[in-house]
Amino acid sequence: MKTLSGIIPTLNKALRVLLATMMALLVLNVTWQVITRFVLPHPSSFTEELARFFLIWISLLGSAYAFHTHSHLGFDYLTKKMQSNAAVTTAKLGYVLVILFAVGVLVIGGVNLTYITFLLKQESPVLGIPMGYVYLVVPISGCLFILYGVWGLLEVKDPSNLREHAL
Repeated sequence: MKTLSGIIPTLNKALRVLLATMMALLVLNVTWQVITRFVLPHPSSFTEELARFFLIWISLLGSAYAFHTHSHLGFDYLTKKMQSNAAVTTAKLGYVLVILFAVGVLVIGGVNLTYITFLLKQESPVLGIPMGYVYLVVPISGCLFILYGVWGLLEVKDPSNLREHAL
């Protein structure tokens, strides 16, 4: 727990900076796309693809961050009706299910997807970058979900703050 409490704040800050930077670059990219399409005679060819890749990364990394900060949609109707111990157990079960999903789908599936994409040398049509770099965010976000899920499991003890742990 002590190790995680030292890592989590640093990771959160780095993730916030990365997400804010990607959002700013996305805004600049889309602004350039609008300018080249409606003001200049020749629309930019790379902006649509780049915007799509930024959205993929922002969505997956942002969802992991939202999970940690409890900014995601949470369903706490049933846990409010439960007794304290049952509510804590339900919250812990929710974290375990998120961790299992992250391991099975995001990490294992994401690593397989990324590996196969690099192996087949698939490139994006316009930018020509390997698609494995685009898909790399899937296992990265899976690792973040696992880390934040373990942190949530260790953190959820007190029934009074269960609203924060709604899944």
